[in-house]
Amino acid sequence: MAKDTIGIDVSKDRLDAFWHSQDAALSLPNTVEGFAQLCTWLGKNKGVLVVFEATGAYHRGLERYLSLAGQPFIKVNPKQARRFALAIGRLAKTDSVDARMLARMGVVLDLAPQGIEGEDVHDLRELLTARRAMVKDQITAKTRLATASNPLVKDQLCRRIDDIDTDIKALDQVIAQIAQQRGTLDERIRRLMTIPGIGRLTATTLVIDMPELGHLDSKKIAALAGLAPMTQQSGKWQGKERIIGGRALLRRAIYMPALVAIRFNHDFRDKYQQFVNAGKAKKVAITAVMRRIIVLANTLLREGRDWQPVRP
Repeated sequence: MAKDTIGIDVSKDRLDAFWHSQDAALSLPNTVEGFAQLCTWLGKNKGVLVVFEATGAYHRGLERYLSLAGQPFIKVNPKQARRFALAIGRLAKTDSVDARMLARMGVVLDLAPQGIEGEDVHDLRELLTARRAMVKDQITAKTRLATASNPLVKDQLCRRIDDIDTDIKALDQVIAQIAQQRGTLDERIRRLMTIPGIGRLTATTLVIDMPELGHLDSKKIAALAGLAPMTQQSGKWQGKERIIGGRALLRRAIYMPALVAIRFNHDFRDKYQQFVNAGKAKKVAITAVMRRIIVLANTLLREGRDWQPVRP
């Protein structure tokens, strides 16, 4: 029996949905009321897979509502969706066309629903997003302060930097409290913190931004993070391997921990030096260490054990 899907094109104010098996379309507001109307439209057909693109802030309300309602859904990469549309000859791009295309994509590619997450995970993801925005604002203020000369401007920037710092600390406190309230989540964070170079913030980011950790094999988890080298070959031509796609925010989160690990963990340092001695660029060597970290994190969570140094 073919999988039944509903494709949803998400915009700031509206959801354009298309039900594949019913050949029916519906336009809804991108609000809690609209989400409820969608579930009413589904009725008792709870096995229908909802397919939508990741659209930054605009899809989060829908994702949270579907998750808490227990409705199967999959959030797809916009690039992947666009390539599928081109592959099937859909050159036009409108909201209704995109919704129809996403529904068909779910059927043709036999997409599987992603794991249902609890409300605390959604809260943590929102808090982490807010924290990233504040850090970005703080960096901007510090950059301006370095070149400011007017006393009033300098005073305002200093107060702004201090205020952001206070807000970041408040967010960190709430993030830690939520994780501690859910024991299994806090245990996963604690286990990742046994890896040298991984602090609480990085461990929390790994657990929240990649809930698949501990549930997939090493190759899949590296590809999901965008840290698996992809072969570039056509006929006799052989290009350089490169990383493609994946979760950019996750890679940013483990870049600095990778540099720390290279300095203070002899396992990672040896891996880095091995690539450098082989003539690889330093960025390639750092990427290899990042990949090793994400694979190690996946292994520790899957096997339920803490990190231990490799004994010579």
